[in-house]
Amino acid sequence: MTRIPGSKEARKPAFAAQPTSSAWWFGLLSAASFTGGPLIAHTELVSPLAGFLLFALGGLLSLAGVLAGLWGLVLAKRQPRAHTGRGLAASATVLAAFGALASPGRQYPRINDITTDFENPPQFVHVANLPTNQGRDMSYPTAFAAQQRSAYPDLGPLRTTAPPAVVFEEAARAAASMPGWEVVHTDPLRRTVEGVSTTRVFRFRDDFVIEVRPMPDGSAVHMRSKSRDGKGDIGANARRIRTFFDALQSRLPSASRSRVSQNAA
Repeated sequence: MTRIPGSKEARKPAFAAQPTSSAWWFGLLSAASFTGGPLIAHTELVSPLAGFLLFALGGLLSLAGVLAGLWGLVLAKRQPRAHTGRGLAASATVLAAFGALASPGRQYPRINDITTDFENPPQFVHVANLPTNQGRDMSYPTAFAAQQRSAYPDLGPLRTTAPPAVVFEEAARAAASMPGWEVVHTDPLRRTVEGVSTTRVFRFRDDFVIEVRPMPDGSAVHMRSKSRDGKGDIGANARRIRTFFDALQSRLPSASRSRVSQNAA
């Protein structure tokens, strides 16, 4: 069909002819980014943070694809194009999956260092000297305490009537058996276990320290878990502490948990 200069066809803005193809490309790119980010991070072809950002980019591209697809359907309502529908479907699928995965993280505070003792948090000693931690501030940010109390009011030390030496041995064994954990150092004198936990998908590395403290009626197990990347952890560090305490509690029948706001050890 030949366009006549000055006609409506000739005056149609350039972008008006693009939504159908744009939706298709946005759909392809969002799917590739959404799935490729975790994949290349898991295989350690890129850093965990780079893989996560690529994953997040997939979510943004899927939103753009949905908008472009809807706009394309409006413009081409008389002669719908298959590319528009396929691109819209792909983008909508990625957007729904991204929303399902990302929305639970909104309930967690933007903190990335969790401890069972605010006044005397377990200290990183050997982990702090790892090459990847050189130059990092490994101290506990006191500003996180109020947010942690609000988000995880039940998170406190594990208490048991067993003597500290016995508890330390069981804690060291439990830490060595945890999936994705690497124990870097154990100190029987200080009764501490330090190590690195690697997440399953993006391969983020988080540092942890476990400390067994003597109590008049037995022992108290304290723990701290700190992320290396990002400002928030979507609850990963608190889950790590709870998971470890569950494993240790199965080894120490007399163990019981305390609220973090009640600890003083």
